[in-house]
Amino acid sequence: MNFVDIMDHDFPALQNDRFLRAAKGETVDKVPVWIMRQAGRYLPEFQQIRANHDFFSICQTPTLACETTLMPIKRFDLDASIIFSDILVIPQAMGLVVEMRPGVGPVLPNPLIDPKDIERLKKPDVGVELKYVADAITLTRKTLNGKVPLIGFTGAPWTLMGYMLQGGGNPTMAKARCWLYRYPQETHDLLQRITDVIVDYLVLQVKAGAQALQVFESAGDYLNDHLFTEYSFKYFKQISERVRKQLAEEQHPMVPMIAFPKGATMNSIEILAKDHSYEIIGLDWKVDPTEARARVGPDVTLQGNLDPCALYGSEESIEERARNMVEKFGKHRYIANLGHGILPDTPISSVEAFIRGVHSV
Repeated sequence: MNFVDIMDHDFPALQNDRFLRAAKGETVDKVPVWIMRQAGRYLPEFQQIRANHDFFSICQTPTLACETTLMPIKRFDLDASIIFSDILVIPQAMGLVVEMRPGVGPVLPNPLIDPKDIERLKKPDVGVELKYVADAITLTRKTLNGKVPLIGFTGAPWTLMGYMLQGGGNPTMAKARCWLYRYPQETHDLLQRITDVIVDYLVLQVKAGAQALQVFESAGDYLNDHLFTEYSFKYFKQISERVRKQLAEEQHPMVPMIAFPKGATMNSIEILAKDHSYEIIGLDWKVDPTEARARVGPDVTLQGNLDPCALYGSEESIEERARNMVEKFGKHRYIANLGHGILPDTPISSVEAFIRGVHSV
């Protein structure tokens, strides 16, 4: 069976639907919880795989990506899984070299320097260039055997643009931010090219079996409200509308979509939430849950937002913080998570305490 032909009835029935029920605003017996980067370096079994395989080899080998995705699901009482991959597979598919260097992180050795470099980028056939992600999703969905839903994801255009210009992660994003003022039209051209690939990529993931999608705007903290509206929200909205339109045209079931604008101001979060392009808005650890709920209203599901560093406290304090977080957000339209990805040396016992605390309310 080709992955593009797969529909929900081709997979085992879902046993735990808390995550999807919360996304739709339905009643749940317990608040669902999952953790960004939940299949990461804090797991000894992942470290073992990394000792024998480079990072992108794991992403590009469906059996390894599946095995890695399932690691936290086997170990913890989580309510959703997220496919093991990376946001930088899109720049790779567009023709840029991306390396994962030990102790450094992702590096793009030949970044875009000025607008003429945009022409170096190709418009990939995602069904070919990123087929390994689709195959990993299909294999993982089948191997999960209905235990929990499977989330697919992508980086948002602005975040990916930042990597493509900076050549990797950067504490100031100065080169990318300068483009917004120096080359506004060329910036929109680049963001549109990235958006076109993202749309095809997310549709591919749903067709392969993803039951929800998350769009990571990991560089949202570098945009004020005006820049967010112009260079982030505009493309967030377009991605959602075009993905849903393509799925509808092909008579494929819709899936809930999550927008995670890390570091965005509360005004920007409110703009995104009240547009209702996304069923779920992810919040980072700096956002106050009570204010967020008051600002976005009762008909959007919120996700987040414990400080990942809180997992270095005592197990008792972690459980208490998790319970307090749930009580502030409320059990209706809420999915528990961290305020960003779990850190590499987080104790296993702390993760267990966090999940216990969430599920105890």
